[in-house]
Amino acid sequence: MKKRVFLFHGYTMDELRRLSMDAFIKLLDARKRRSLLRGIPKRQKKLLEKLRAAKRALKKGKTVVVRTHVRDMVVLPEFVGLTVGVYNGMTFLEILIVPEMVGRYIGEFAPTNKAVHHGAPGIGATKSSQFVPLKYNFIISSLLLAFHFLVAKD
Repeated sequence: MKKRVFLFHGYTMDELRRLSMDAFIKLLDARKRRSLLRGIPKRQKKLLEKLRAAKRALKKGKTVVVRTHVRDMVVLPEFVGLTVGVYNGMTFLEILIVPEMVGRYIGEFAPTNKAVHHGAPGIGATKSSQFVPLKYNFIISSLLLAFHFLVAKD
């Protein structure tokens, strides 16, 4: 079976890397295109420099994780193969950038919330269970009752 080649708007990864920034921006959707055409903010420039330094280190054989709070950076073709630690509000989630992530925001890959998995309701959670004695109180009362019968027999 032939290995599937990733295409972004009809371009392979090698072709995307060779494209100029202006040509790549034209391939993006309107929101990302507008974001990049308005200019890259200072915090994104700083991240871009760190990612380029990590790319140079990767060529030397070192793996560097670039940690960042910048979640609104568009993934560019030059980022593919790098590992980015994206802050999700609590921890840094390490994300390996793969070709399928090109043209999306970095923050999309670090969810800021978890799905809630509710357990069974506790004692007092409903009106009917409000007056049920607590497990701890039940154990103590049964021990006292047993002790009372032992003392009464003697």
